[in-house]
Parts: sequence; C-alpha cells; structure tokens
Amino acid sequence: MGSDFSYLELRALHEVARVLSQSDDLKDQLGQTLEILSTWLGMERGMISVLDLQTGDAWLDVARGVDVETGKISYRPGEGITGKVAQTGRPMAIANLGNETHFLDRTGARKSLNRSELAFLCVPIFHQNRVVGVLSADKLAQQVQELDRELEILSAVAELLGKVVHFRAIEEENTRLRGMLAEPRRPRTSIIGRSKVVREVLRLIDQVADTNTTVLVTGETGTGKELVARAIHENSRRRKNLLVQVNCAAMPDTLLESELFGHEKGAFSGAVTRRRGRFEEANGGTIFLDEVGELSPVAQAKLLRVLQEREFQPLGSSRTVKVDVRVVTATNKDLEKEVGQGTFRSDLFYRLNVFPIHLPPLRERGPDILLLADYFVIKYAREFGKEVKRISTSAIDMLMSYHWPGNVRELENSVERAILLATGDAIESWHLPPTLQMKPEGARSVSRGKMEALVGAFERDLITDALKDVRGNQSQAARLLGTTKRIIQYKVEKYGIDPKRFRARSAS
Repeated sequence: MGSDFSYLELRALHEVARVLSQSDDLKDQLGQTLEILSTWLGMERGMISVLDLQTGDAWLDVARGVDVETGKISYRPGEGITGKVAQTGRPMAIANLGNETHFLDRTGARKSLNRSELAFLCVPIFHQNRVVGVLSADKLAQQVQELDRELEILSAVAELLGKVVHFRAIEEENTRLRGMLAEPRRPRTSIIGRSKVVREVLRLIDQVADTNTTVLVTGETGTGKELVARAIHENSRRRKNLLVQVNCAAMPDTLLESELFGHEKGAFSGAVTRRRGRFEEANGGTIFLDEVGELSPVAQAKLLRVLQEREFQPLGSSRTVKVDVRVVTATNKDLEKEVGQGTFRSDLFYRLNVFPIHLPPLRERGPDILLLADYFVIKYAREFGKEVKRISTSAIDMLMSYHWPGNVRELENSVERAILLATGDAIESWHLPPTLQMKPEGARSVSRGKMEALVGAFERDLITDALKDVRGNQSQAARLLGTTKRIIQYKVEKYGIDPKRFRARSAS
C-alpha cells in the first residue's frame, strides 16, 4: 500500500478507523463507512457485500445511493464483477461502465444514468487471508485521474473492514440458524413443493394440526385439498384413529344425509338394516367433507348441529348420538358468495370458516411444477416398468408455459400419458397432451408459427440435449448429432447456449 495518500484520503481512513472503534452495531459501522467514502472521497454509490459462509455467495448487506432492500440481492461465485472479485480475491476497476458487459447492475441503481460517465471500483475484503466480502463503489469518470490509485485507497478501507465484515457473516449465519430453529417443523405430508405459497400452507397446517379447530380448505379443483386434510389428521393426536372421507358432491341429497348420520332399519324404503353414519365411524378421529358447498339445506342444518352440539340423530331415529370428531371441510366454491345468494347457510359458513387454508393454483406455484413433474416421472416409470429418467428441454418449456386449469391432477395425468408414450429415456414435447402444445388464445402469435423459428427451437433443443449427455463436450456432441465441431460451435453461439453449465452440473 502506497504512503503518498492526500490529506482527504488520510482523513477518510482516519474517520473509518474512528467509526469502527466506536460503534457497537456492525451493520451501522459498514453504513457509516460508505457515508465517509461519499463525503471525503466523492464515491457516488457504494455497496458492501458479505460472503455466505456455506455457499460462497456474496449477498448485498449495506448500500448507499441504491434504492433496494439489502439482503435480497446476491451474486454467485464468478457472477458479475462482484462475484468475480469474491471468487478470485483480485480487485477490478472499470474506467467506463458503458463499455463493460460483465456489469449486471442487479440493484437497478444505474438504469436511468449515463453509465459512460461512471467509473466502477470493486475490491475484496480479507480476514485472515480469506475473502469475506466485497467493497464496491462508482465515481464520476471525470474525477478519476488514476484507476490504480483509486483502487489503492479503496483497498486500504477494505483492509480496515476485514474483521467487521467477518463478524457480520457470522452474525447473519447465527440469525439464519436461530430462524430455522424457530420455524415450525415441516409437517409429515404428501404435499410436494418448495414455493413460498406452499411453505405458507405447510406453516398453517403445522399451526392447526394438533388442535380440534374446524378447518376449511379452499382452492380450485385438482389442487390437492384432500392432501391438506390428510396432513392435518396425520400430524394431530387423532392420527391413530380413522380419517373418514366423504365426497358431498358424489351422492344425491337423500343418500348424503343417511351417509353422514346413519339410519335406522325401515327409516326409508330399502333401509333393511340399521347403519352407522360416517360421523359415527370417525368418532375419535377426523372427518373430511370434500365439496361441502354441495350439501343440501337439510344436511347443512344437521351439520351445523353436529358442529355446535357434537351430537346428532340418525335418520328415522329419536336417539341422540354423541361424537368426538375433528371436522375438516373443502370446497372449490366461493362460499361467501353462496351465502350472499342464500344457497349456503351463513351460520354454518362461520362455523366452518374458523381456520381457512387456501391452496394456490399450480400456475402460481412456479418452481413446484418441475418438482411435481419429476416426482410423477419416477412414480409412473416405476409403475409401468419404463426406463424414463428425465424430461427434455422442449417438454420442460411446455410444462412451464402452460396455465394448468386442471392443476396438479392435470399435471399428473399429462406425465402419466407421456410415460406411456415414451420409447427412450426422456419425455419429449410430442409425448405431452395436445392441449399443452397449444397456446392460450391471447398468447398466440402468427410469427411464432414460421418454419424458421420452429426449426431453430428444435435445433436448439437437440444441441442442448446432446451437450447434456456428453457433459458439455462440443466435439462429442458433434459426433452424437452426426455433424462437425465447427457447426456445433457456430450453433452454440447463435442460440446462446453455454456448454460450461453442463460441465458444472455433472461435476456437482
């Protein structure tokens, strides 16, 4: 480090050292450091990123002049300038941001600025010879006389920050671990998904399972409402007793009342024996009433009495049956709207709606689509004795772009059909149902139908699949496809395919 710093630079270093020795809050120390860089050294925007102790990702911890929520932005090792500095431990300086392709501007802070007027400086922060963070800042290019000198003063600041940033990483790791311990356990369940909306459903299940509270599960047809009911039962103290399921939409009103509450011999023509109802069967356990919105007015009144009194009279009987039953109901109807129209009792609705759980449609579950598809591939390949192990890129594109009106049930049926049709080890796009291969009316475009675009998409898929099979080796991919390496290299560049990611994936 040079010793010919100017008065302003020495003053800035002194101010940073003073802040680091006085303040107790680590994040506050880092924030004040960025303010000093701005006040004394003319840095326009500044960021301090801290390396994750487990993954090596650099996550934005403190920022100045950047309107973004810190802790939400991260850079993988080697990703963008910040990721490169974190990975290599070498500083980088860009004299003109307008000419730099590796600059991501993930914070969006420089979208409305003329980047050619800005210089960007990025230095690693070390602690005990290990990179623990990254300090970056930009400055008006006209104020920069020597990039090396600017890097030198920023590196001197980074040297002072080493211990603080190291302890920030430990602090965040401890916070994350405490958060994991404080989180509710993931309940035993058949529900597959890691999306935020599914995690919220699991959190609600965990909260309500071991109580006697009545639960109303809402959601479109095919979202898996019965899985929620099963998860509630299996995570409760009632799990050793029965979970009794009743589909209220699958039988006529007259039979439904008898089904739920039982009947005496001779209660109606055909009732030749006395029969226990489903509520009586579920005594000590849980009853799941699916499509509860289909109950007749008479059945609604009887159900209300069960919920209020925990007792009922079988059909044609004067005796009263007392039961200890947990009630979980489900509907794809808007019961509040039904109440407004007078087709569903308001007093029953309020009894059922004590603890509502809404199951989101599949189209709102993003990453869960592939997770579920992979699960169904394994399930049906085993069931049908097929060698199918994966889903091709073109088929993945179709699965991800489809709107799934039938939700998880439709996805399962689509994968089951594809497994039956598949002849190799992969599900291809043409194995999927025709509905998936048609875009919704509003999304159709004439230009998309051009042969050149279709051929290009097919060609890209072929090359991508070949590169996956040979771990990114372009020579082997060329042999596999019966063409030359030069043509593969040209096509890889044309379609923007990155062969390196297939090498990385196989290595990991």
